[in-house]
Amino acid sequence: MHTERPLRIVIAEDGVLLREGMVQLLQRFGHSVAAAVGDGDSLLAAVRVHRPELVVADVRMPPDFTDEGLRAARSLQAEQPELAVLVLSQYVEQTFAEELMEHGGKRAGMGYLLKERVGDVGEFMDALDRVARGTTVVDPHVVGQLLARRRGPLERLTPREREVLALMAEGHSNSAIARRLVVTEAAVAKHIAGILLKLDLPADNPDVNRRVVAVLTYLRGEGS
Repeated sequence: MHTERPLRIVIAEDGVLLREGMVQLLQRFGHSVAAAVGDGDSLLAAVRVHRPELVVADVRMPPDFTDEGLRAARSLQAEQPELAVLVLSQYVEQTFAEELMEHGGKRAGMGYLLKERVGDVGEFMDALDRVARGTTVVDPHVVGQLLARRRGPLERLTPREREVLALMAEGHSNSAIARRLVVTEAAVAKHIAGILLKLDLPADNPDVNRRVVAVLTYLRGEGS
């Protein structure tokens, strides 16, 4: 699966082999790579010059190898709210995953994948496509690890509801969840209604994205 239209993309990754590999992969799928850089400052400069539609950035880059890519992504989206960002990390960054869920629907598409996913071309391009379309996407391995750390609150959910919740956290729509679980969309909607009911999330507040709050609640372990 890939986007129907070519995207203008900027890549920020300090690993030369991975960076060049992503350039070739994205070009093979018809996208235009406006720049491929290796540090946070160069990422900021490249995006301001080329005005891409999407950025793919490593979380940790020179000079400090802490959260340069993440900080650059935050700054760029503050300047360009329409800019979609897909962030890559070698490790599970809990704070970043929670931030993605909290801001889902409040900004352009944003995603978080572990670097190992880049080797799975189908999953990587699917995530890139969904982020480009404005969806919040969290790596399923990240979701699984974070949920495993928070088993207390999950005891209120059935096994199927936990599956649905994990797929919600990954950014899948009801129809996509139905295809993954080989059930009807009506069944998915029923499971989601059960999850929201158990979390006491009322339907009469239009300012609350209940799907996001449901996932964020469990990622943080609230209500335990």
